[in-house]
Order: sequence, then C-alpha cells, then structure tokens
Amino acid sequence: MDVDAYSLAHRRAWERLDYLSTRGKLTGAEADELVMLYRRTSQQLARLQSHSPDPELIAGLSALLARARGRVLGTRTGTWQEAGRFFSHRFPAALYRSWPWWVGVAAVFLLVTAGLAIWVDRFESARKVLGIPDDSGDLTAPGGAFETYYSEHPQGAFAAQVWTNNAWVAAIALFTGVLILPAVYLLFMNALNLGVSAGLMADAGRLDSFFGFILPHGTLELTAVFVAGGVGLKLGWTLIDPGRLSRVEAVARQGRATATVALGLVAVLLVCGFIEGFVTPSPLPAPVRIAIGFTAEAFFLVYVFGVGRRAVLEQAGEVYEPSRNQHASVSQTTFSTR
Repeated sequence: MDVDAYSLAHRRAWERLDYLSTRGKLTGAEADELVMLYRRTSQQLARLQSHSPDPELIAGLSALLARARGRVLGTRTGTWQEAGRFFSHRFPAALYRSWPWWVGVAAVFLLVTAGLAIWVDRFESARKVLGIPDDSGDLTAPGGAFETYYSEHPQGAFAAQVWTNNAWVAAIALFTGVLILPAVYLLFMNALNLGVSAGLMADAGRLDSFFGFILPHGTLELTAVFVAGGVGLKLGWTLIDPGRLSRVEAVARQGRATATVALGLVAVLLVCGFIEGFVTPSPLPAPVRIAIGFTAEAFFLVYVFGVGRRAVLEQAGEVYEPSRNQHASVSQTTFSTR
C-alpha cells in the first residue's frame, strides 16, 4: 500500500470528520454524515494497521476517531477527565516516542559536564580560559555560596522561583530547538555551569557536598532539561528531514507533540521545585535527600517506559469499529451543543 497516496486520497474526509466532531449542534443530515464518516474511517484505520508501519498516522487517526466516537455516542468528557487522559496517555506517549532523542542529549550532556569538571579540577589553564578567579573559596568553602544558595530565601518563595526559572529554561530549549543551534547553546551553557561548579568543588575536596546538594533535585530536574532539549532538537530535525510528509505537515505534527511535552513538563518541574525548595536545604542526612531525588527519578522513568509505552501500544493497536447495534442507536442520538 502507498500510504502517502492513501492518506492524500482520504484526507478531506478525515478533516470533515474532525470538523463535524468538534462542531456545535448538528443538523440531521450532518449527524448521518458524521456516523457514515466514522464507520468509514474506522475501516480505513483497520486497513492501515494491517499494511502501514507509520505509527504516527495510526495514532492520529485513533485520536480523531476517539473524538468522533464521543460525539457519535453522545458522551461528554469533563475537564478532569481530559486532564486525566492527558497525563495517562498523551504526555507519557509523547515522552516515550521521543526517548532516543532525550537519552542521547543526556549522554552527551553528562560527558561534556564530566569533561569540563575534570578540566577545571586538574588544569590551572582551565581557570584562565574560562575566566574563573583563582580564589574560589567563597563558593566552595563550608557554608559558602554553593550551599547557602539553597537556604538563603524562604522555602516556598524559593521553590516557586526555581519552578518558574526551570519552566522558562525548558520552554526555551523546546521551542528554540526548531533552530537547533540556540537549543544546543542553551544545553552547553547549562553543562558548562554544572561542570565548572563540580570541578571547583572537586578541587576543594568537597565533592560529597556537591552531590549532596545537587542530586536530590538535580536528578529529575536535569532529566526534564534533557527531555526539553531532545524534543526541541527533534522538532528542528523534522524541519530538515520531514520524512514522507510535507515539511509543513511534519513540523505541525511534531509541533503538537512538542506542545504536549511542554505542558506536561510544567508538572514535572513543579515536583523538582518542591524538592529543591524543601528537600535539598533540609536538615535530613544527605543519603536520605539523595534517596528522595532518586525515587522521584525512578517514578518518572517508570512513567515514561511503563505508562508511556503502554499508551503508544494502545494508540497503535486500537481499532474503533462499533457494532451494528451501536450504529442503529446512533441514528436516534440527539446531538447537543458542546
């Protein structure tokens, strides 16, 4: 099957189905047309699932049919139900589909950070090149700027500030990714800041303090940055290589996935802000604080590779094909304004 030709041939019908599914009150003729298009698109989806390896096309049609089915059967989805579906299906599925990108970003980021830390720790020339003062005791000493940064402001205000800042950084990484170089620059500057801090703390013999303050919140926070950078770069690469779709269609589709990730990361970064504001500066022993951070990271990875993978498989394998009895009852359904 030529999937591109098949999609082109039926695209207007799919667009019409989408229009009728989201319109207000329908006439009798429009209601009958909605049912007819719904049945036909269900059959087309089943055929594509048998012949097409394109998971995004199948997922898009599945989502279209899900909206249409809600209208055909006269069901209404509340705000909380929509939010629940977002966090149980759309967001984790978008994370799972893009995981090779953000895992790749994580690997490169950590290698660059480690390289910079070793350079700053072992070579005096690094300080001259990077413009680091020879005396960094104010930063690295016990009770220095590195440690007091997490406790010099009220916890609630600090958590809100961190959340806002991290959400802004993630948004920049996501939506400048279409240009690639700005996102790469942003990621490098974050790696540079982290690497320099680690190198200076290592030089002062205080890596234990560095990891004790960074790992509780930084594990999940950096993962969110990796996700933002990876998804943003995927958007940029889509502009370069749109695949079988037109460049406009491919970028629009990936743009919707990017927006989904951006919205979901707001909640992830809220958790990071809470941990950085209340756990990192707390008097709890460092191993306990680090364990809390690792637990949050573990939950996130299970969410992506467990819930996300299941959501992707459901979208790829779900066929909406109502029974004849459903169609018989649909013809008598009253369509009301949403």
